[in-house]
Amino acid sequence: MRIATAHAYDTSIQNLQKRQQDLSESQMQLTSGKRVNSASDDPTAAARAERALASIARSDANKRSLDASRNVMAITESALGDTVELMQTARETLVAAGNGTYSDGERKALAIKLREIRNQLLSVANRPDGGGGFVFGGQGSATPPFVDGNTGVTFVGQGGETLASSSEKLNLTVDGDQVWLKARGGNGVFTTAPGTNANTSGPNSGSGWITSGTVTTPSQLPYPTPSGGSSPNYSVQFHVTGGTTTYDVLDNSTTPATALSSGQPYNSGKTIDITGKGMSVSIAGAPADGDRFTIGEATNNLNMFSSLDKTIAALSQTNASSSSIQQAVNTGMTEIDSVLGNVQAARSAVGESLNRMDGIESRIETLKLAAANERSNAEDLDMTAAISNFQNRQTGYQAALQSYASVQKLSLFQYING
Repeated sequence: MRIATAHAYDTSIQNLQKRQQDLSESQMQLTSGKRVNSASDDPTAAARAERALASIARSDANKRSLDASRNVMAITESALGDTVELMQTARETLVAAGNGTYSDGERKALAIKLREIRNQLLSVANRPDGGGGFVFGGQGSATPPFVDGNTGVTFVGQGGETLASSSEKLNLTVDGDQVWLKARGGNGVFTTAPGTNANTSGPNSGSGWITSGTVTTPSQLPYPTPSGGSSPNYSVQFHVTGGTTTYDVLDNSTTPATALSSGQPYNSGKTIDITGKGMSVSIAGAPADGDRFTIGEATNNLNMFSSLDKTIAALSQTNASSSSIQQAVNTGMTEIDSVLGNVQAARSAVGESLNRMDGIESRIETLKLAAANERSNAEDLDMTAAISNFQNRQTGYQAALQSYASVQKLSLFQYING
């Protein structure tokens, strides 16, 4: 077998170039600190690294959504805290307004205080979120979601909630309509109110007023009304004959009304049972003949601002009767308590969301770390092995250079020149 000098030259050059390429690759890996610098280095590992990068990007996006939601929920929690304080101040004001020795002027001063509290509550309801929106804007509102018009405060936003783009439920707004305008009326189960005089069909003419009532036997309650059924309502009607006052308890769900009890002696402030319905109320003062008080099912339609408006109007009256003042104060306090319960429930839900976000943040960080580890395992370089490999390749390259130098001398002309 004949091996020509040219073949030896070509083989040496090819070996030299291959070792130079390997050495250059090792230098690049050491410089970048990565085993895979392009997809051609290891297609499978490159695909793993790309999937890990996509997972890291999703985690970063979820973290941004979480931060945005946490900021809004913190503002919301603060706003609801301010609301609770203002409503408690309003309640204290109403307690003072129930003082029977107060003059019209003193009650009007309290009405002015309540009006200022109402205005502050409206500002809280329209609190911005710092990003061009409103925390109680529902599904989004470019303008303040609560508008104070001739008919009172109305919600002009879109009901519901705006959610952040995330793998978990993260709120960017709260449904203000439910928080501010949809508290449960009355005592949460049923409502009480002055009715109309059975004789005159006008307002009650006596000095009686009714409390919010209590539930005595939950199993007998006619509420909540079964789906599709009509909500029953009841009334207490008074009769005054010869200086003696009695009352009837009527079920108005039938025509004519059915008497649950009749001819009961009346004592101011004494509990009146709604026979067989698990409810009781108290009526104080001196009702006139024919005066009625009604009892109906509570619904989620209590408007915080409308309630305050009614109370303010009642306290602003001149020469108002003590019974009308007591009724306004009692009803106002009952409604404030209902609104407070609704606001505190919303505040608890927001607080729970903030607590849940800590867990969400931990999960996001865990997923991001796992993805980073996967990416590292796929493309990062083992520095100890890489340095050893670089040194081996460097030695091989030097040996190839020396081999090439020796092959260069294998020439007949060099031999002749000796």
